[in-house]
Parts: sequence; C-alpha cells; structure tokens
Amino acid sequence: MKTKVFIDGSEGTTGLRIFERFEGRDDIELLKIPSELRKDPDTIRKFINDSDITFLCLPDAAALEAAEMAGDDVVVIDTSTAHRTNPDWAYGFPELSKELREKIRTSKRIAVPGCYASGFIGIGYPLVSAGILPADYPVSVFAVSGYSGGGKKLIAAYEEEGRDSKFDSARMYAWGQSHKHLKEMKMITGLAAEPLFCPMTTNYHSGMIVQVPLFTDRLAKKVTPEELQAFFAEYYKDEQFIKVLPFGADVEAGGALFSDACAGWDGMEILVTGNSDRIVVASRFDNLGKGASGAAIQCMNIVLGCDEAKGLNL
Repeated sequence: MKTKVFIDGSEGTTGLRIFERFEGRDDIELLKIPSELRKDPDTIRKFINDSDITFLCLPDAAALEAAEMAGDDVVVIDTSTAHRTNPDWAYGFPELSKELREKIRTSKRIAVPGCYASGFIGIGYPLVSAGILPADYPVSVFAVSGYSGGGKKLIAAYEEEGRDSKFDSARMYAWGQSHKHLKEMKMITGLAAEPLFCPMTTNYHSGMIVQVPLFTDRLAKKVTPEELQAFFAEYYKDEQFIKVLPFGADVEAGGALFSDACAGWDGMEILVTGNSDRIVVASRFDNLGKGASGAAIQCMNIVLGCDEAKGLNL
C-alpha cells in the first residue's frame, strides 16, 4: 500500500524541492490540493488528515495553525522554525545520536532543522557532548549561503532581469544577532548562550559553508587539528549522509573551498583545519538539501523504515 503524502506549501522553494524528490518513487501517493483552495482552512484540514504524512513548508504562524489541524495518527514533518525548540517534537538531525534517530522513527511530530543550524549543530553537538567544547565557550559562527536560502522574494531579487548591481557582491545580514536559527543552535547543542552569528548570501543559487573557529587553549580538552579530524571521522563513521574529509583536504584543494561545491547533493561534508593554537571546523552542504528538503525526506524515510537515502542524491 502506498503512503499518502500531502505537502502544505508545495509552491514554495522547499515544497517544490520535496515534490521533485518524489519523482520515480512508487511507494508514495501525493495528495495534490487544487491551487484555488490551497489557502482554504477546511480544505487544508481535510488533506492533512487524509494523509499518512504531511510536510509543512510554510511561514511559522501558518505552520503552527496547520499542525493544530493534524490528527494524532498523521505524521507531521515541519520545515519551518515553529517547532524546532519544542521538546515534544523530534529534531530532524538523526546523525547526532542513536536516541534522536529513534525519536524520529517513532514520532508523529518532526521538526526539520534550519540550514545554517544544521551546519553548526553538525559540528557543535558532537564537540559539546564529548566534553571537548565547554558549554560556556563564546562560540562564533561565520557562514555563506546561496541566495535560494532566503526564499522566493530574495530569489526573485537575485534573478530579476536588470537587477540592482549591489546583488553582485556579498550580502551580509542579521547584524542584530536575532537570526531565527539561533535558538535551535543553542538548545540542541547544549550551549549556555547563543553563538555570535555572521551569515551572508552571495551571487549563486545554492550551497553553503558554515565555519566555527576555535582557540585550542579555551577548549575543555586541548586537541590538535589532526586529533579533532579523527574525532569527527569516528563520530560519523557509520553515517551515509555525512562525509568527514581527510585532514589536509583544504591544502589538496589549493587552500580554498568553494561554498557551492555540494549544490544538488543531499549530504554534508565536515572539514577540520588550522594549527596548534587555532582550529576551524567547517561544514559544507546544499542549503536546499541536507539543509532543508533533503533532510525532510530523510526523516520521512526513517519513519517509513526504508533506506534513509531513498529518493535522495548521495
């Protein structure tokens, strides 16, 4: 029997990418809401409760309303910010721990991580849980993303014919330190305070790098870059979605890593570089893949008990 799936918000960037990933799958029956009724509450309620699994690809307020419509038997996978710090919802990053993967498998409510948050948490969670990074460490995060992570309005601004030439350069934002991903970055990793976060978008469609710089004399356990690379390689050794690059991969690449290199791929790379005093740990992935729709599909596959990579590009 096919699993009935409904995408609420199927015309947004994430919803469209989820829809694309169902092409060729014979185990899914997509419930398609008529376009003229996609904002009608009664119709939405019916489609949600006719489904086995509903994806919410909506603004936060709408996602909260839609989640309330779902009956107890419907699995809701929310890609918005609305439920990521709600302890009653499973956090959709299964590689972090066996317990978290099991919670995703058995839960009816799953919150998909934010894209920047995924890149940071994939680094920060192992370090804090292993006692390497103190919870009170003053963490800084520097990140660059393709413009598709900003949603339909930003995509339109970048792709508009005759656009403003300012979009040719890097767009640095979130100066007020109130970015919507900060709460989950703090809570999921167990940090005592939110990181200092400096993101930017620039003139390419998708792909991102998230960098976390560390002073080794401030760590709870002093480690070399080589030891930290070995730590991450061991931590993620059985995970097909996360590839820890060999130490020195940045040197092999000519000392430069390009942030769009993982566009179209649904996994995440982790790189460690630096010296005995200062280390940088970085993650590289597609902000629309492991950072959004790819992660949502992975969570659905866990719920269904099939290969986690089914329908995804690894």
